[in-house]
Amino acid sequence: MGFLRALHIIPTLMTVLSKKPLRIADQILNCAKTLNQQLKSLQFAEPVTHVYNPLEYAWAPFESYVRKFAELGQQPKRQRAVLLGMNPGPYGMMQVGVPFGEVNAVRDWMGINAAVEVPAQQHPKRLIQGFACTRSEVSGKRLWALAQEDYGTAEHFFQHFFVLNYCPLVWLQSSGKNHTPDMLPSAELAPVYKACDEHLARVIEILAPTHAVGIGAFAMKRLQTVLGKQSPIAVGTILHPSPASPMANRGWAEQARQQLTAQGLVAP
Repeated sequence: MGFLRALHIIPTLMTVLSKKPLRIADQILNCAKTLNQQLKSLQFAEPVTHVYNPLEYAWAPFESYVRKFAELGQQPKRQRAVLLGMNPGPYGMMQVGVPFGEVNAVRDWMGINAAVEVPAQQHPKRLIQGFACTRSEVSGKRLWALAQEDYGTAEHFFQHFFVLNYCPLVWLQSSGKNHTPDMLPSAELAPVYKACDEHLARVIEILAPTHAVGIGAFAMKRLQTVLGKQSPIAVGTILHPSPASPMANRGWAEQARQQLTAQGLVAP
């Protein structure tokens, strides 16, 4: 009887052993799909009139970004940081699905150019043009210019960093003005935080960085909340490169470089 039971178990055991663990890129993409499902059911009242999620209509370039760069830094004893932004800008990630995705940097420096669909309901002043967009996302242009200046190739940069956004949603008012997450009422913001906090925690667990750096105060606070005070991951911040920030318009690159250096994140 014991021999027969053993014969019955062997195929099941072989099936378990033959299953390879998911690659890091696949795990991150699965997390993004879960986040999309959680956010899809949420409702937002005026002054928000349109909500975009580029991780749905610009999934193809986002997937290329994750598959191409997420695993480059996975080497023992290598220092690596997650750089976290807030949510998509109108001429960056909102257009091409890549965090801080200034079109020229994504296409020419990262080598990513994939099909982009459009949201079901578009705002007439915020049309999605994908890689045909001719406007430049200043925040993304500044961030990727610094990365290129200090690291040369995208492959070299992503061996040491991976860039994420806390939330993939874009909220727009009737005028077309961007409605940032911190402007939402608490009742609408709470489920956004819950879904995005869970997603961030899981992605950081997958990437296992040594540092987590918020690009701006909002992102740093979310990192502090998600990771907690006892986390072995060093949490810090750099100035957000937005042109809406007077400080960022006074030599953002050098300020950000100094802040990264103070955190031990020095370009090799």
